[in-house]
Amino acid sequence: MPDVLVRTRRPGLVVAVAVLAFALLAALVPGLFTGQDPLAGVPAEKMQGPSLAHLFGTDETGRDIFARVVHGAALSLQATVIAVVVALAAGSALGLLAGFRGGALDSAIMRGVDVLLAIPSILLSLALVTALGFGTTNVAIAVGVANLAQFARLMRAEVLRVRSGVFVEAARAGGVRWTGVLGRHVLPNALGPVLALATLTFGTAVLEVSALSFLGYGATPPTPEWGSLVAGGRGFLATAWWMTTFPGLTVAAVVLSANRLSRAIEGDVR
Repeated sequence: MPDVLVRTRRPGLVVAVAVLAFALLAALVPGLFTGQDPLAGVPAEKMQGPSLAHLFGTDETGRDIFARVVHGAALSLQATVIAVVVALAAGSALGLLAGFRGGALDSAIMRGVDVLLAIPSILLSLALVTALGFGTTNVAIAVGVANLAQFARLMRAEVLRVRSGVFVEAARAGGVRWTGVLGRHVLPNALGPVLALATLTFGTAVLEVSALSFLGYGATPPTPEWGSLVAGGRGFLATAWWMTTFPGLTVAAVVLSANRLSRAIEGDVR
């Protein structure tokens, strides 16, 4: 039996895929999970605990927290996907050029990468979003730029490994231009581990996007985002624990699921 089929039978991996599928569907089609308006509150139902009517309880204005978590998936995951795409595209391009061309270009790119790696990504994201301004798109770009260094370093290492292969030498000896060698031979064979890293970075990006949203750099209230939902309930921990607990557990579940899936992908790549 193929190894990938064996892996899909692991309960932890199945749960991880189910959680990520739920989050993706919630972002794309929130009406599948709730018919409640995430912005409309019912004052008579404010601060109610979890129940069949309100699975995650209600907040201080009577808004359904489950509905806000479900609808908040759209902005939170949109920002995460943008961040991962920015990090993957920019970092891979830099690593590809550095590893394939070598020389002074390699040295210049990798010194810049070393500088980025020396700064914790959350602090770099915070500095960048402060410069760019508030908003979900700016948060996504800041997180993406803060994480591109690890893609650049991994892509460079993979390119250096693949570049010494016999098929690459044969292609260059056959007169294929360096752009053709890069696109048809080097990149496809170096991309596997980088895509595994992208899955792992997805979980990290969810956490960082939520952290910046928690600090108030995301969408303007009352638009729901996972981080802002946690921030909105922190003043009611003593009387309404569910306001922070359920959004926080949602973030934790998505991050852990992405990490579990990335380990499975990395195992298949290796």
